[in-house]
Amino acid sequence: MGSKTPEGYRRGPDESSAQAAIAAVNPSKPAAASGLLQGVLEGRDEDGDDDDGDDQLGTDLKSNGDPGDKKKKRKRNKKKSKKVPAGQQTAPPRVPITNLFSNEQYPEGHIVEYVTKNDNLRRTTAEEVRHLAAVSNMDGGFLTDYRKAAEIHRQVRQYAQTIAKPGISMTQLADEIDDGVRALTGHQGLETGDALKAGLGFPTGLCLNNIAAHWTPNAGAKEVVLQYDDVLKVDFGVHVNGRIVDSAFTIAANPIYNNLLEAVKAATNTGLKEAGIDARMDHISETIQEVMESYEVVLNGKTFPVKGLRNLSGHNILRYHIHGDKQVPFVKTKTNQRMEEGDIFAIETFGSTGKGYIRDDIGIYGYGRNEKISATGLHHASAKSLLKTIDENFGTLVFARRYLERLPGVKNYHLGMRSLINNGIVDSYAPLVDVPGSYVAQFEHTVLLRPNCKEVISRGDDY
Repeated sequence: MGSKTPEGYRRGPDESSAQAAIAAVNPSKPAAASGLLQGVLEGRDEDGDDDDGDDQLGTDLKSNGDPGDKKKKRKRNKKKSKKVPAGQQTAPPRVPITNLFSNEQYPEGHIVEYVTKNDNLRRTTAEEVRHLAAVSNMDGGFLTDYRKAAEIHRQVRQYAQTIAKPGISMTQLADEIDDGVRALTGHQGLETGDALKAGLGFPTGLCLNNIAAHWTPNAGAKEVVLQYDDVLKVDFGVHVNGRIVDSAFTIAANPIYNNLLEAVKAATNTGLKEAGIDARMDHISETIQEVMESYEVVLNGKTFPVKGLRNLSGHNILRYHIHGDKQVPFVKTKTNQRMEEGDIFAIETFGSTGKGYIRDDIGIYGYGRNEKISATGLHHASAKSLLKTIDENFGTLVFARRYLERLPGVKNYHLGMRSLINNGIVDSYAPLVDVPGSYVAQFEHTVLLRPNCKEVISRGDDY
């Protein structure tokens, strides 16, 4: 989930570095991390039998006009069930992840040792260690939570990639992702406080073409259907005990966008390579820009340079807070910020064929509690009741309208929400767009800056 860059960040004009583009290799995952049961994906049962035969039988029974035969057919189908081998995920993914990893030994992420030839990128003495509180929290429970959330993300997104084809509606795709995350975490989020234990880290983002970030389907709005010429960004988060894995990818059925996707993927992998203890944000941003701007895209006979979005950035992640106080821009930036031991970062990049500058669009992506603003003096009863619901079910997690509306007893909340927003108690998030007619791509991973290595926790075989 992209973070809008604060106004205080200053960027130099057209700076570049001599760094070369980085090619990243995705490490292979254990068999259990591959997620989906192939037979189920292809409509076959455990024995390899194709279910189309039963569908044909149903057609034959229907054609003979005997209602008794139709009833028998229903009865036969009710008894027939697909067998799923132990330790395998279904499609769509609905088996809780704890059932697949009963010992809680979830796959680790991509482990990268810190660069040792540059003393500035690795701490070697106890005196140099900072953020001791954060480091001390990187215990077994911390890694278990993060690796569990990451494995859930991999399995849900793997299925999402199989259905994110032209013709699917954004509502259906969002529902499949949301339902998959809830099922695999084992927390449906309907009971008070359940969504705070584990579930969605923020609203599932499904952004098309010039919409860069922060768009999700809302009930009552016009349905949006994926087309062959669309560029779709899929950005969703999974949290376990408030430890959020934030990862995103881009899908484009039309191969004319391949260079755009490759540019952004290479830029993101560059950011991941450069990330580390004491790494300087200005250096990372400059290197990302160098890689991003080395690509161009040809659309309808016209060549477009790929531009990094100037006012959107990656960010650090805090517990129950998707956006921390550190920014990782995509273009050269003048800042003294550094990465530190114990930090968790969402390293993401957005590349655009447009102006490379985003603005707020009409609509609502989601809401988030601003814990810095006191609710003292709030007068409307509807606002007080709604705030209680938000605090008990989402805390400081950003949530979508449909997440709120599925809770028991929540209705006619719009006046109360308006009051909370006007008082600054709740922040609202709008879609972020580049100029019409442009195309934006995104790739993102979450990386843990552990004391002796960095772990790209969300890395998978797909990206």
